[in-house]
Amino acid sequence: MFDLIQAAIPVFVLMLVIEAASFYLLPDDDELGYEKKDAATSIAMGLGNVVVNIGWKLVVVATYSAAYLLTPLRLPMDAWWAWVLVFFLDDFFYYWYHRTHHTIRIFWASHVVHHSSEFYNLSTALRQPWTPMSSLPYWLPLALLGVPPWAILLQQSVSLLYQFFIHTERVGRLWAPVELVMNTPSHHRVHHASNPGYLDKNFGGILIVWDRLFGTFEPEVERVRYGLTKNIETFHPVKVAFGESARSGATYGRRRRGTTGGATSSAGLAGALTSMHECTDLPPGQHRPRHSGPARARRVLRGAPGLALPRR
Repeated sequence: MFDLIQAAIPVFVLMLVIEAASFYLLPDDDELGYEKKDAATSIAMGLGNVVVNIGWKLVVVATYSAAYLLTPLRLPMDAWWAWVLVFFLDDFFYYWYHRTHHTIRIFWASHVVHHSSEFYNLSTALRQPWTPMSSLPYWLPLALLGVPPWAILLQQSVSLLYQFFIHTERVGRLWAPVELVMNTPSHHRVHHASNPGYLDKNFGGILIVWDRLFGTFEPEVERVRYGLTKNIETFHPVKVAFGESARSGATYGRRRRGTTGGATSSAGLAGALTSMHECTDLPPGQHRPRHSGPARARRVLRGAPGLALPRR
């Protein structure tokens, strides 16, 4: 089966080189650009994700194939309207996959990897988890609706490919109608922010319309601080990949030991399931004060009409 993401790896490398060169040739006082250790960690996480998916994709294909064979429905993939339908359904399911992976701690323990960088550039897009297993159920409805597994995986790859290019601060706001409908670099910078007003916003994949419909949209106004509310302070790929899972398990274990008779408390279960953008054992819905690291400026492509954000 053709893997669009693996085929696009040379494009990813080329774009990283171009973006890094742009920071060197067109520096900006507000921009952090690349940090070698951070970028190396992001690339290592991306390569690890590719290796894990070599085996995991077999499970995904088998599961979706079983669901596809069980349903009497069939979507004619030789019809243009079927691809339009798949596009919107895939983006809708991605929104809910993404949103729940921010609000349920056991899922956040995997997704936190992608948010662990304090930089925001194209290498950040490659910082992917090594535990992609929790994503499988979200796209099962597509198979049950009669979408063949190869079409599901292809559309998922198209979405990921699009999202690679919005992980940049070298592009400001785009034309207003585009910003209204599409997920753009400006919208996604908000999603990667640790500013209090930007937390858990802009979950969209290709489209931003789901966030507008479900009340999770936030425009980019104040300067963005990237990373977590409590940053991990490590570039070690294994610690980045599994650090939050270990902390979640430790939190659950402490709460379990605190109960009488060894019974598991509801608070312990809540601690294992709930996450609010940091490694914490606070009750659901509460946050520690935000990490006060240096302000992360928005990247602006200087001299490009219609792209530059106003300075603040």
